Amino acid sequence: MTLSTDFFQTLPVVDETAIDLLLHKEIAKNHRKFVVLDDDPTGVQTVHDISVFTNWDRDSILQGFQEPEPLFYILTNSRGLTQEETTLVHKQIAETVDSVAKELHKDYLFISRSDSTLRGHYPLEPELLRESYEHYTGKTIHGEILCPFFKEGGRFTIGNVHYVKYGNELVPANETEFAKDSTFGYTAATLPDYIEEKTKGTFAASDVVCISLDDLRSLNLDAIEKQLLSVDRFQKVIVNAVDYVDLKVFCIALYRAMGKGKLFLLRSAASIVKVLGGITDQPLLSREKMVTKDSSAGGVIVIGSHTDKTTQQLEELKKLPDIIFLELNAALVRDTEKFEKEVKRCLSLEEQYLKKGKTVCCYTSRALITADTGNKEDELRLSVHISDAVQSLVGRLTVTPSFVIAKGGITSSDVGTKALGVKKARVLGQIRPGIPVWQTGNDSKFPQIPYVIFPGNVGERTTLLEAVEILLP
Repeated sequence: MTLSTDFFQTLPVVDETAIDLLLHKEIAKNHRKFVVLDDDPTGVQTVHDISVFTNWDRDSILQGFQEPEPLFYILTNSRGLTQEETTLVHKQIAETVDSVAKELHKDYLFISRSDSTLRGHYPLEPELLRESYEHYTGKTIHGEILCPFFKEGGRFTIGNVHYVKYGNELVPANETEFAKDSTFGYTAATLPDYIEEKTKGTFAASDVVCISLDDLRSLNLDAIEKQLLSVDRFQKVIVNAVDYVDLKVFCIALYRAMGKGKLFLLRSAASIVKVLGGITDQPLLSREKMVTKDSSAGGVIVIGSHTDKTTQQLEELKKLPDIIFLELNAALVRDTEKFEKEVKRCLSLEEQYLKKGKTVCCYTSRALITADTGNKEDELRLSVHISDAVQSLVGRLTVTPSFVIAKGGITSSDVGTKALGVKKARVLGQIRPGIPVWQTGNDSKFPQIPYVIFPGNVGERTTLLEAVEILLP
């Protein structure tokens, strides 16, 4: 059942200043490093001045642990991997993280950052991290916290139902296009039922611990802490939340429970990472904060996402004058020779316009390409082939663009790691709410340029247009 956003007005108002003071006291007691495994690059959409590593070799993880910030990100791009591939990746990361932590005598905990609309390799990834952590440390992870709240993207959890905001309506996530995802779809209406569905009954909905909005808004910290202290055997905990203050209250209780010996692993969207790490708010980025190198070339926008929201945003972007639009015919993907010819056609035109100072938007044809076999992993492989073509429209450039925007999770990961060759980036902040910007490192293909990671399912109809307008000279 849908809700109206008027619901927000019915909730008690909380003195956030007092809550901030309590939270900062708890954070100050924490000496653990949070290692955030991000299944696509959009997970940094709430933080700033934090490092993102695109590989998990020892030197990268060592850098992450040695930095003063309370957390760092490792980009796994596992939403674009098969179950077998993501299993291997998570085991490799867990082993290296523990080895480095032991060497430095530092404690750590994992956060498995994933999609705010509940897509991804769940419950596989948190289970892998739990098994590895317990194996290497000898400690027990008592519970898993599921927190998909993401205010910037219009994702709210109310009455144990997770909602997606469309205009002034809140629609249950299981009634949206995201729940129909060919690889990661689901049917459950409530988060406890989602957990039971995804774990195939291993964890029953009736056993899920639910942190209520009533307790959060009444600042019933003792009751929430008591719930967390009761958790055992990797029991699931869901957090209802409609604003950041709800997460702050929850995190105070969480830190207190951890201070009494309870350990938790998180499977979350981006928002709770910011709160746990005590990352401050900052204004949205201006062009001057992002474009620091003089360039006569235009910028590049590449769009691979096929969500309805992305298509609407693309149509709105076409209203901007002087931007060149090039459509890549993705339907040719099943014919290798024809598809390569199509990529070369787009690349040639793109370079011509960039050299003339024009900003170019390259986008895949909007019809969704499906596998003839109907197999979910075949669908995933097709989408990866298309994403490889899209990222090559950046990776094969011979002219340095003034900026790069990538739209879509798999697309933005491939552009960042394969096309731009980023090994380490610094998160500058957000260009619009929920839309992060990396500054590429000196070892990337195009050093020190802004790279805008634009999720496929975030923003309003005009948000892509607004972001491009900010970056244009």
